[in-house]
Amino acid sequence: MITPTPKTILIADDESRMVRFVKMNLDLEGYITLEANNGFQALEKVRDHQPDLILLDVEMPGMDGFETLRRLREISEAPVIMLTVRADEDDRIKGLDLGADDYVTKPFSPRELSSRIRAVLRRFEPQSRPEDQIITIDDRLQVDLQRRQVIVEGERLSLRPTEYRLLYHLIQNAGWVMPHETLLTKVWGHEYVNDNHLLRLYITYLRQKIEPEASHPQYIFTERGLGYRFVDFKERHKLDNAP
Repeated sequence: MITPTPKTILIADDESRMVRFVKMNLDLEGYITLEANNGFQALEKVRDHQPDLILLDVEMPGMDGFETLRRLREISEAPVIMLTVRADEDDRIKGLDLGADDYVTKPFSPRELSSRIRAVLRRFEPQSRPEDQIITIDDRLQVDLQRRQVIVEGERLSLRPTEYRLLYHLIQNAGWVMPHETLLTKVWGHEYVNDNHLLRLYITYLRQKIEPEASHPQYIFTERGLGYRFVDFKERHKLDNAP
């Protein structure tokens, strides 16, 4: 049996007590940990060590977590979990827009943080190679499952890992309503089963990338109080190819 390689996690926080607390618990779980006390150190550690996941404090002196995240996304696609003392929705949206993958509000328990880390890492695990690399939705939209890209009017647009997983599950169930709880569990993990706001945010991100007009969707439909439904393109193809 092959022993999996331990994941490396960078802890970027200016509070030394917080760093020690997080490091101790992650070390006990078998992770390899790196430390950074500010945004500049975090960027250096990412360049030098290419960690598998980054825990990034929002309120760091000199260069805050948002600016650090913006610069990180220029050099790395590693998943980022933001650590913050504020549960402000605007801050959360700002972080997600900049490329964060999750938020954990301080104070948090070791169990909560560990659960969130596992959930985020699962989303970034390599997927098995799909049999059909490119799915044609219609003349305007194609989805390249192998490269995790959408092709909109001939232009390729990359998807974040979470966007890809969400679109993949919607497409695989095209024509059917996918309940909020089902999508949250499949894409994020059971830890997020009640986080409908997170799901709405990523539906918005997807619509902005694939819809002709995000406010009037033609592909991803909202079924109020239930979930979301992807257009039944498979049935449409059958009708188009009927004799």
